Amino acid sequence: MFMTMSPELASKGVALDRHLRSLGRILVAYSGGTDSAFLAWAAHAVLGNNMLAVIADSPSLARFQLADAIALAREQGIPLKVIRTEELDRPEYVRNDGSRCFHCKDELFTVMANFGATHGFETIAYGVNLDDKSEFRPGQIAAAQHRVAAPLLDAGLTKEEIRTLAREAGLRIWDKPASACLSSRIEYGRPVTTEALIAVERGEDALRQLGFRQFRVRHHGEIARIEIAREEMPRALTAEMATEFTRVFKNLGFKFVTLDLEGFR
Repeated sequence: MFMTMSPELASKGVALDRHLRSLGRILVAYSGGTDSAFLAWAAHAVLGNNMLAVIADSPSLARFQLADAIALAREQGIPLKVIRTEELDRPEYVRNDGSRCFHCKDELFTVMANFGATHGFETIAYGVNLDDKSEFRPGQIAAAQHRVAAPLLDAGLTKEEIRTLAREAGLRIWDKPASACLSSRIEYGRPVTTEALIAVERGEDALRQLGFRQFRVRHHGEIARIEIAREEMPRALTAEMATEFTRVFKNLGFKFVTLDLEGFR
């Protein structure tokens, strides 16, 4: 696979394989996004049945994303386990302050560690990459506390390099837009509730059905704020689409519907 790449990227790919072989039997925290999917694919290519991809099912994961992640694992023959996490039972998570992602990942890695201990897995790995280190990501603190391995980061891979490797591997999600959990759509300080998550998910499902590709629905109580990618904005800025947005989101219980003119970010 690495023969057609630049020497630098090929060297990083070889380093990734070598590192994966050193980790023993591993559980890969898998979401179906490009980073975790490529990590799961690479681990399976190197370790075979000595790896298992694990996806956490909870109200904060959109059903669309769960179904697509399961389908991708089946397409690639990657062994997969769906586990249940209960972050919404944690008051610290529901409070939804700047540490929410820490409590989410702490729940995930705790559940994975318990599963791994009873099924003979030695290591948990996740798909953090070099670019992620420059961003505010409390989940990385939880990963460090649980001693979770970061093979993509340790190989020095950037997001763009991972997309290139995923494309070379034939993974259809190589250019999949980033997609954080549904709770990230709720403004800080507003409690995370099942009802709010459902409203956001149904709103985003509606935007997808309308043909938009990269977007977010931000939940501000009575206000739904829609972010659309700049290249898709002209289609969103029509009277017909404004009418459709209003119909969809008012039916979901929002009193006001806004389109963010800065676009998706």
